[in-house]
Amino acid sequence: MRKVVCLGPGPVFKGGISNYNVSLAKAINDEPETEVHIISWSEQYPRIIPRKYKDEVSKKKFLDNTSINIEYLLNFNKFSTWKKTVNRILEIKPQIVIIQWAIAIQGIPLNYIVKKLKRHTEIEVIGDLHFIIQKEGSILDNFLTKITLSSIGTYITHSLKTYDELNLLFNKKHKLATKDGERQINKQQVINLFHPVYNLFQVDPKFDQQKFKKELGLKKHVFLFFGFIRKYKGLHNVIPAFHKLEQTRDDVSLLICGEEFWNTVDQRKMSVKVKKFIFGIAKKLFLRTNNDESQYRPLDMIEKLGVQNCHVFSDFIPNEDVNKYFQVSDAILLFYSYATPSGVESLSYNFRLPVLATKVGHFPETINDGVDGYLAEKESINSMVDSMIKSIESPIDKKMIDKKADKMSWENYANAILYKYPYSKN
Repeated sequence: MRKVVCLGPGPVFKGGISNYNVSLAKAINDEPETEVHIISWSEQYPRIIPRKYKDEVSKKKFLDNTSINIEYLLNFNKFSTWKKTVNRILEIKPQIVIIQWAIAIQGIPLNYIVKKLKRHTEIEVIGDLHFIIQKEGSILDNFLTKITLSSIGTYITHSLKTYDELNLLFNKKHKLATKDGERQINKQQVINLFHPVYNLFQVDPKFDQQKFKKELGLKKHVFLFFGFIRKYKGLHNVIPAFHKLEQTRDDVSLLICGEEFWNTVDQRKMSVKVKKFIFGIAKKLFLRTNNDESQYRPLDMIEKLGVQNCHVFSDFIPNEDVNKYFQVSDAILLFYSYATPSGVESLSYNFRLPVLATKVGHFPETINDGVDGYLAEKESINSMVDSMIKSIESPIDKKMIDKKADKMSWENYANAILYKYPYSKN
């Protein structure tokens, strides 16, 4: 029996990394004679951060009807749980431990855990790298990233851009595993893959798209912005680009579905005010001030510009409702200023939506301009408008999106991770 531990957030948490970790666990669990455990955080970040991280609204549970065992064990704020996490993993006796690397600050407990696990050479410790260069830009990022990743045995990157950043961080070129999956165990080799297409959210064939569009007052062509509202995701580009488009057409709508990242708690509570004060001091000490997005309010642009055909859902979207917004949309807008492989891009392909993105990060790798999506120039509103017009006047063939999605499947991803490991039926 082959045993695999997926160390990362479980489904009780909001966001793409939680969805990713659960999807990965399910894909590996579908392989024969494989036992999967999720060891999840119970608290992912320092308590001074004034945000809510847990999903308190979804009724649909992603691990229902699976044999995956999940334990909410690792607490950033309790050192004793770091030890318990190591001991629990060693009790399971896995051949592989896959660690989701997505936030640099988590390197504090993860560095401890990785170094303890690496003493056991029979375990391959794999870092699933969602970033190398942190989007927010803290002076601690490179330090925490470098010390943690230096102890990890094998890396997974989702794009050559991330692979190049890894080489830059360590000032050396890491060896790429061969295409058939062969690799040297714990020799800091890289498996360069992709961000798989999410299958947690499915098209509902019974969903009445036209009725929902009518209820929302949506026009013929619907553009969607989906996910947490963060500065790097460029909603401040999306809104003026759409406004410019709607001034020339009366058949377009913009659908914004996303929770404001720094506005998930009641700002009037004294406990929140105290956290904000302490967190503010920490930001002044460690964050580059030009990347401080706590006052980022792109939704204010809607009224300021006089945008007409825009519909905003600024609460967290429950799992069971996600499909509705994708099924009534015609294209997703990812006019990012900076990008690492995107979960929203992956999610869009599952709903056969073309992606309109800027030429940043990995997007030029994953999007074939004019074939399965459209690319716009970074920070160019005119170029973004042009890409939206192209998507209307020269619609992307859905078959090309299907072809892309087939290549980027979770099954292919899991096979690449597990290829090296023969197992016995015991």
